[in-house]
Amino acid sequence: MEAVDPTIFRLAIFVLAIFVGYYVVWSVTPALHTPLMSVTNAISSVIIVGGLIAAAAAAGAAEGPNAWIAKAAGVAAVTMASVNIFGGFLVTRRMLAMYRRKPKA
Repeated sequence: MEAVDPTIFRLAIFVLAIFVGYYVVWSVTPALHTPLMSVTNAISSVIIVGGLIAAAAAAGAAEGPNAWIAKAAGVAAVTMASVNIFGGFLVTRRMLAMYRRKPKA
């Protein structure tokens, strides 16, 4: 019996995760959206702290040949998590606006 190539195995898991993620995200009711976004923003804030620590540790350590990789990864993590948090707040604000009463003319 032949073994499956690890790359093919990981690719299959990735494709399955895309399908599962798609169906999970689109089946969330609007009432659950705000609590889920707050959890996502909390996770992103932990990522920002980790990215800052990674960038600072690379900057404080002796400049090795690969120190720039740690700095770049830290900056990229902070940037992407910041965009995620900002977008989450915008989407949550828009979702909450759906439940506000319209002013009477």
